Amino acid sequence: MEYEEPQFFHVMQYAGAADGDVIDMVSGNPDWEPPAALRDALHEYADLDPDAFQYPPSDGLRELREAIAERRNVGVGEVIITNGTGEANYLAMARALDRDAGDEAILLDPVYPYYPGKVQMLGGTPTLVRTERDGSIDLAAIREAISDETALIALNTPNNPTGAVYDHDAVAEVVALAEDHDALVLVDEVYDHFDHTGEFESAVTIDSAHRIVTSGFSKSMAITGLRVGYAIMPPQHADSARTRHMLVNVAGARPSQYAVYHALQETDPDYYAESRELLRTRIDEFTAALDEAGAEYTRPDGSFYVLARFDGFPGTMTNVKKLIDEAGVAGMPGDTFGTARSDWLRFALVTPRATEAAERLVDYFS
Repeated sequence: MEYEEPQFFHVMQYAGAADGDVIDMVSGNPDWEPPAALRDALHEYADLDPDAFQYPPSDGLRELREAIAERRNVGVGEVIITNGTGEANYLAMARALDRDAGDEAILLDPVYPYYPGKVQMLGGTPTLVRTERDGSIDLAAIREAISDETALIALNTPNNPTGAVYDHDAVAEVVALAEDHDALVLVDEVYDHFDHTGEFESAVTIDSAHRIVTSGFSKSMAITGLRVGYAIMPPQHADSARTRHMLVNVAGARPSQYAVYHALQETDPDYYAESRELLRTRIDEFTAALDEAGAEYTRPDGSFYVLARFDGFPGTMTNVKKLIDEAGVAGMPGDTFGTARSDWLRFALVTPRATEAAERLVDYFS
């Protein structure tokens, strides 16, 4: 089977090769400092005994798994440490599709494009199901789409790319539908620290053998390069996922897990509050500029992405490249994220130059 290269890399390569100065609003790499305790732990790690440089337990350092289990109020046996949230999602999807319970995966449109790619890689069939206009769950559409061939429903809240924060009761209703059809619900909560409404509630509180929650520290601690994520799986699914994780990766990186554990123990909640405040300021400034440029846009309730549509300038790959060449701003084409917002562009606000990028867009479109 041939796999398509994700369009993210294509856009970043094009922007990197451009002649002029280009502001990157493609990647979701936070630009602020990681927790001080994490840096300290990495320095400390360099002086540990040689056995600290050998394989950790395959499913993760026990102390990190215990810390996550305590915070999420689950059993430590339900927690598997993974190489980023991406691998956690892969393990959840694999478990759903390996149970001889169908091969269909319901994905909400707009969709994070790695979801359909992973489903296809695992031999499943992705089905895009519409969301409400604001990006929230359309329960009627899911009820219409689900069948006994549905093995997986994937949700992402707070959402990339719409910024929607899903209503907890709606997520619970999706889980109930999945129970009726022997499907598993994957709830990717990697942006859980970037809820700007104060209303986000984790799906981990939904007591069901059909619910799997994934998350990680790449975004919340601004450490996308350290690759520490995790899956919370009911016991009847966890052993299968552990085995697949071991066969694919053997284990995750011990230094990264050690550093994250210490950062979890020692980082004050103000650290996360400050990053949210930084993003709220950027959202205000960026959307004000979009108003000035006459664009339609989504204001995120969570995460750090803005979708925008400019009259006469559909969000195609051709226009993305034109924007890079002529305005010096790199965004993502809307059709990367499915069919629902194919005329839109997606911008990531994790750059200190977000305001400058907004000014360039005003100049270009005004």
